[in-house]
Amino acid sequence: MLSSSTSTLRLHQPTRPHPPAAAAGGATHLTSPRRWRGHSPAPLRALDAAQPFDYESRAAGPLEERQRLKIAIVGFGNFGQFLARTFARQGHTLLAHSRTDHSAAASALGAAFFTDPHDLCECHPDVVLLATSILSAEAVLRSLPLHRLRRSTLFADVLSVKEFPRNLLLSSLPPGFDVICTHPMFGPESARDGWDGLPLVFERVRVGDCPARRARADAFLGAFEREGCRMVEMSCAEHDAHAAETQFLTHTVGRMLATLELRSTPVDTRGYETLIRLVDNTCSDSFDLYNGLFMYNKNSTELLNRLEWAMDSVKKRLFDGLHDVLRKQLFEGSPHAPNVSSSSSNVRK
Repeated sequence: MLSSSTSTLRLHQPTRPHPPAAAAGGATHLTSPRRWRGHSPAPLRALDAAQPFDYESRAAGPLEERQRLKIAIVGFGNFGQFLARTFARQGHTLLAHSRTDHSAAASALGAAFFTDPHDLCECHPDVVLLATSILSAEAVLRSLPLHRLRRSTLFADVLSVKEFPRNLLLSSLPPGFDVICTHPMFGPESARDGWDGLPLVFERVRVGDCPARRARADAFLGAFEREGCRMVEMSCAEHDAHAAETQFLTHTVGRMLATLELRSTPVDTRGYETLIRLVDNTCSDSFDLYNGLFMYNKNSTELLNRLEWAMDSVKKRLFDGLHDVLRKQLFEGSPHAPNVSSSSSNVRK
């Protein structure tokens, strides 16, 4: 049976994952302990995609090594490399694939870079992490030779919207594959001093009901827990409803302010400096990301309508106040009002 998360939000405190137990046909294969102690890895060989997981190699070695995974990062751009730095420091084996040649960056992190997705999949990663742009996620996923992966591979994503990748993964992957949707609510700029206290939103969309597969899911999420992330479990639909305000609104306001070409002045206030930083933070991301936040979150259109209504409401209050002042000047004899009778007299003359 497969388990899925409910729509109830749960805050998770960091926990130490339990060691996986062997279960027929369901355990995940992790690399041998020798691989993790800094020795030069043996040449990667293609294995039969239907081969059962190797329980003996998992059983050898201490608990800490059982938590280490072979993670294939698909989409090795700025954000993929940002995640890879932490995964590598934790001791996970890293594989990387991207349409752009990032082999030098991968080598610097100790990751193996593959230009051909067939070669990547034949290495049988424990986790395939989709770190592409929102707009290219579907095309990239469909380019992967899924038949070359193990039949219960764990797929995860780090896209900034969640219902779209959830539905995409469930409709595109074989039913035996596990699925976890995540969104690190931080990036290279906001997390340059570490991930401690920053939220990681996730949903265990589909995880096989056996100890080894549950342990593999725990080990993957544990990579974020160990860095001190605030683990927030909620449904993908809930995430998108919240993210329309916390993320899409922020990016929209930042993009609007950017069109004003704001600059620092000799009399900057703290509030104005905050606006400048908002422009810098949001516009450092590509417009494709912003476009994806709009296109693939059904709550975004409603939020834009609310934002437009809010602006009109503020303008109405301002202009209504201005009209009240003018009416008093014109019709109630305010000292600042123009001399209507005198003007009229001059016209008659």
